[in-house]
Amino acid sequence: MIIDWAQFTPGASLGGGALIGLAAAILYLADGRIAGVSGIFGAVLSGTRAGLEWRLAFLAGLVAAPWVLGGLPAGALARFDVPLPILFLAGVLTGYGTRIARGCTSGHGVCGLSRLSPRSLVAVLCFMGAGMATVTVLRLLSEARA
Repeated sequence: MIIDWAQFTPGASLGGGALIGLAAAILYLADGRIAGVSGIFGAVLSGTRAGLEWRLAFLAGLVAAPWVLGGLPAGALARFDVPLPILFLAGVLTGYGTRIARGCTSGHGVCGLSRLSPRSLVAVLCFMGAGMATVTVLRLLSEARA
């Protein structure tokens, strides 16, 4: 395994994690709501009118944060090394998984674990295990092709 030390940014990762935790705490303390991004996004997509303003502001903050914090240059575009249909399928499967688990990584991993929720612990173990298995399989496949 090769580590790309230029891309290893523990300080930025720690700062980002702290900001996510702070946002979750503020939302919970201010409004008694859990900061699960899939639930927030799902409510916007379903047309829920109640709380639409704070949900849109939360989502806008997620999108704008990299530019505000200087992590992305102006006009930066996302680059993906997979075809668009595969990326779309991955997004659909991720959305489906969040519905099955009744929450996403932020809802279960940040908020659920901090509340000592057994359901969140099981969900986090499942999605972390699935992520590790996916990376392992993809690395084995890429090594086999090389």
